[in-house]
Amino acid sequence: MISKDLLVEVVESQKDDLNKKLLGLERTELEDYSLLQSHALIISGIRRCGKSTLLVQLLMKQFPQAFYMNFEDPRLYGFALADFQKLDILIEELDDKTIFFDEIQVVNGWERYVRQKLDQGLSNLVITGSNASLLSRELGTKLTGRHVTRELFPFSYAQFCQFEDLKKSPESTRDYMSLGGFPEYLKSKRQELLHQLLDDILLRDIAVRYRVRDVKSLQNLAIYLISNVAKPVSGNNLRKTLEIKATSTVMEYFSYLEESWLFFFVSKFSYSQRKQLVNPKKVYAIDTGLVTANTRSFSGDDGRRFENMVFLHFRRSYSEIYYFSEKGECDFVVFDRKGLVALVQVCWELNMDNIKRELDGLWEAMRFFDQKEALLVTFSQEDQFVQDGYAIKVLPFYQLPV
Repeated sequence: MISKDLLVEVVESQKDDLNKKLLGLERTELEDYSLLQSHALIISGIRRCGKSTLLVQLLMKQFPQAFYMNFEDPRLYGFALADFQKLDILIEELDDKTIFFDEIQVVNGWERYVRQKLDQGLSNLVITGSNASLLSRELGTKLTGRHVTRELFPFSYAQFCQFEDLKKSPESTRDYMSLGGFPEYLKSKRQELLHQLLDDILLRDIAVRYRVRDVKSLQNLAIYLISNVAKPVSGNNLRKTLEIKATSTVMEYFSYLEESWLFFFVSKFSYSQRKQLVNPKKVYAIDTGLVTANTRSFSGDDGRRFENMVFLHFRRSYSEIYYFSEKGECDFVVFDRKGLVALVQVCWELNMDNIKRELDGLWEAMRFFDQKEALLVTFSQEDQFVQDGYAIKVLPFYQLPV
């Protein structure tokens, strides 16, 4: 139990700390955030991607009189569900009933309080947290659909260039591919931060939450995946390669890794849901800097990290992405709710050895989807190819629209 006097002290000191904070690069994601009184806004994403900073930026810019509390404050250790009643007294004294809760997942049963506030219709609620419970499918059950989730990624290429004061160019493209977009890491360039981040996700967000007993197998799987981004993977093959007891265990680990935002698993496009499930999936990591720091076997293979980077560019805007593979292959088939958005091929460098393969896979996908235009993303080349009324535009990564 926490006394009301201590809560007042914590609220006032945390608000003072907010006023003194240097908030760094303003995230462009702020422009799209709006609150619904009947729904909680949950800002979700991988650890250390800047959720807490975004929360504070949103508060200071749009809701300076809102109620704010970070539950990871050591003075709040032992905060229990009953203590929310004391918070209500403090909130009722404010003119602005907007509430910002950071790291609320440390309080057992927090969902019940949030649901109560939503049912009362008294407050706007914004929530962030690092624990996988705020990202998992369980949240929809606990809040019965009374929430809107917004994704936050590490810095995009444009944000990276702004943060590092660089121009968009092949040189900054290579820098971004190597360093990635985690804000804290970019400040220090100390790779041990990215080593520790991977360990925290595997041990704290996954192993503890899901009671994983064979932690070593989970770690081996994660290192294998991060060392093989942009490659197809299957549960059965990895079971044999990594000597994990059952394919079902590998698939469970896949879901945990995806829910923690560490990896994305992209299905082969098919109009058959069953075929999507049985075909191998291509794996991509949340950040290429995390790949650089933790991989065991990249051997200078820039192509796969580059493909991972292009994937993240489109994944920031679209959640439904497939790969196309028939006679040839097209790396990304991108959809929104209205239908097909883009066909995208990725090639580090077009040359005489690969140009036919890269173009043929894209032509095939264009004919299959009857899509007259497609995009081929390269490191630094720019070109255009036209065939039978179909047009492929070749663009370097740094020229992709934001």
